Amino acid sequence: MNDLRGERLQVMLAPEELAALDDFRFKHRMPTRAAAVRELLKLGLASAGIDGAAGVKSSDYGVFGRGASGHSQGNSDSGAED
Repeated sequence: MNDLRGERLQVMLAPEELAALDDFRFKHRMPTRAAAVRELLKLGLASAGIDGAAGVKSSDYGVFGRGASGHSQGNSDSGAED
């Protein structure tokens, strides 16, 4: 995995989520919250059967389909046009 971290991500958490993150961090003796978030992201992707390695595109996750005009809802029978 590439150790270069060129992207910054800001995430807003509820107090309960932050407490859960800190509990995970301290239980696993992780140096920072960022390290804990990266580990949880990696674990979550692996549990979904997704390789979180570089080169995986967000469109591979199946949340949105990509049409000629950009992103569209993945569920085409919702009545919205692509």
